[in-house]
Amino acid sequence: MQQLIETILQFGSLTNQQIILIKSKTEIRSLKRGEYFSEAGKTANNVGFILEGIFRVCYYNKEGNEITRYFIDENNFLVDLNSFSYQIPSSEYIQAVTDVELVVFKRSSLSDLANTIVGWDKITNQITTKALLDKVSRISPMVAEDATTRYQNFLQQYPKMALRIPLSYLASYLGITQQSLSRIRKNIS
Repeated sequence: MQQLIETILQFGSLTNQQIILIKSKTEIRSLKRGEYFSEAGKTANNVGFILEGIFRVCYYNKEGNEITRYFIDENNFLVDLNSFSYQIPSSEYIQAVTDVELVVFKRSSLSDLANTIVGWDKITNQITTKALLDKVSRISPMVAEDATTRYQNFLQQYPKMALRIPLSYLASYLGITQQSLSRIRKNIS
């Protein structure tokens, strides 16, 4: 829980009383590998903060292939922002890649905090902006790079995460087959 508070404090100041209120509006949740935080076709009503573990955001393309868009690990917030903000069904899945422990805010709890803590909306807007910029910086370089470069850059940016993600998910994220990823890994070794 301290990780959550430290992250929030990077975006604004809070009194001890406000911190206690924030903690009272959360719940700790554990998910096993393969379980979903949110699912396509359902409306997102929770925001998570990952204490331990990794999630992936994925969808199924027209051919029925599962595509991993990106991964989210510890000390990051987790939400299908479009579904949560506009109260529409999600088009993606948020799935635990590893066993996960996270802090969860329900929609009603976030609303209560916004109505109680002066400046809460500003803090959440800054957190959202940072998360969106991080997401763009993860995805943008992928478009122009070849598969080997994408893999090497992933290893460089996320060395600890790379060891914890199944190769099939990593290959999907990189936009290649698992066999191609195996060849790339063999050539690099």
